[in-house]
Amino acid sequence: MDDRIAAKTAAKGRQKATAKRAVGKKRTPGRPLRDAQDLRPKLLDAAAICFVREGMAATSLRAIASEAGVTPALLHYYFGDKAQLQEAFLQERMMPAFALIGGSVQRAGDDVAATVAAFVNGVTEVVKQFPWWPQLWVREVLCEGGALRDLLVKRIAPELTRVIAARFAAAQARGELNPDLDPRLLMTSLVGLTLFPIAGTPIWRSVFDAEDLGLEDIRMHALALLDRGLELK
Repeated sequence: MDDRIAAKTAAKGRQKATAKRAVGKKRTPGRPLRDAQDLRPKLLDAAAICFVREGMAATSLRAIASEAGVTPALLHYYFGDKAQLQEAFLQERMMPAFALIGGSVQRAGDDVAATVAAFVNGVTEVVKQFPWWPQLWVREVLCEGGALRDLLVKRIAPELTRVIAARFAAAQARGELNPDLDPRLLMTSLVGLTLFPIAGTPIWRSVFDAEDLGLEDIRMHALALLDRGLELK
């Protein structure tokens, strides 16, 4: 009799201990399990898709959560509010893209042809990693009120565009560059021959009925056109 009572008491003790551990492991809503994979990259990729489709200002956290297939609570867990998510997107998606181009240009040295090739090839590599980048650039940098215009003017342009323009001006002073060209506008030409055609690829494919028109075609075209256009007359 005493053995049965002791066995029941021990069983109840184990049940209580199990229940206590379960309570201790209870997670707050939106918090992932300890052994769950880090969803941060997936959430930022979903944000990029929404930003291109709807614009950064119009995109809600709920829309991003829906695109990623998660709850809004999980999005809040990783990023907090929308402003924090946008800042994370800038730091972890936009800035690395600019850094890739900047690094390529830096390694090119002062040679004009090498600088041009570095920029064009750098843009190509960025688009391979971040296919949404050209469309987001057009929407959020060029359009009035775009959320990324301030990023370009204050954090990117002074470091990258002025370096490239200065190289063009120096080459022109040495007599190595067409004197009719404006070194400052050459920077805009680089953008115009890379980002714009890439962003408009679906349009060109439709207009010219050319589904084969792709990123490599745009890269080669830009390099050929710039190489001929920069020559001394």
